[in-house]
Amino acid sequence: MATASQPQPYRGVYPIAPTPFNEDESLDLEAQIRVLDCMIDQNVDGICILANYSEQFLLTDAERDRLLVTCLEHIAGRVPVIVTCSHFSTQISVARARQAEAAGADMIMMMPPYHGTALKASEAGNFTYFKRLADAIAIPIMVQDAPLSGVNLSVPFLADLARQIPQISYFKIEVPGTAGKLRDLIAAGGALIQGPFDGEESITLMADLHAGATGTMPSALLPELIRPVVMDYLAGNTVRAAEHFARILPLINFENRQCGLRATKAAMKEGGVIKCDAVRHPLEPLHPETRRQLLEQAAALDILALRWGK
Repeated sequence: MATASQPQPYRGVYPIAPTPFNEDESLDLEAQIRVLDCMIDQNVDGICILANYSEQFLLTDAERDRLLVTCLEHIAGRVPVIVTCSHFSTQISVARARQAEAAGADMIMMMPPYHGTALKASEAGNFTYFKRLADAIAIPIMVQDAPLSGVNLSVPFLADLARQIPQISYFKIEVPGTAGKLRDLIAAGGALIQGPFDGEESITLMADLHAGATGTMPSALLPELIRPVVMDYLAGNTVRAAEHFARILPLINFENRQCGLRATKAAMKEGGVIKCDAVRHPLEPLHPETRRQLLEQAAALDILALRWGK
């Protein structure tokens, strides 16, 4: 088994990079580079690419390859990069993970194998899936536990992954009752759980920090305003963290419940980061009124995405 090494656990805010398209839904690589520069200016601790909020499920393999190289070459070590390599096929996932490592990724993120609502692996199959990934690469693996897969990853199973596979010490938990699951996972795995993260736009961040989370993986809409919540909390200033969170929660809630992955693109287009906020069909654009409300709330918080390119 390969052994991962790193100077210290990753923690903080690791937002998902959106994938910009032109009006004809072709990749806009020039805009992708601007997105990455904007995100670094948002004072992020790292960036995750090719994730669900990057519309990875709408990309061809050739497009994934182009985005992988474009993003890693442009970021050039300025911040750590996590690359999502999920696929139902173990063989394809392993190939993607090896490719990401060779390109310079610092970590990969994986959901358990699933296809639709019915094609899933057994628990033993899931374990073998992650074991083969770990045997193929030397960088850390973050396990993404999200309802999208429809796969139940129990706390004992996740803790067992951490015990038996050293590269698996990071977990992105974004299920109903995330705080409780994080708390139970940390209790079960102890020091082996180096990176308990939440996701889902950081909508339950305060509860998850109380439970022991040390990182969060939101969208790229307002990471510069989410980061102080995490850093203040980890530094012991929980009151100030709660005050920060209360101020930004309405926008996070609106993004999570009304907009999804379209929110970041809308803000970045408004702020001149990208020239087109198209999502790929069959996803649909935001309703004009929803977009107006989103940008109104974002402007009230003076988020960087709204002014970065102006």
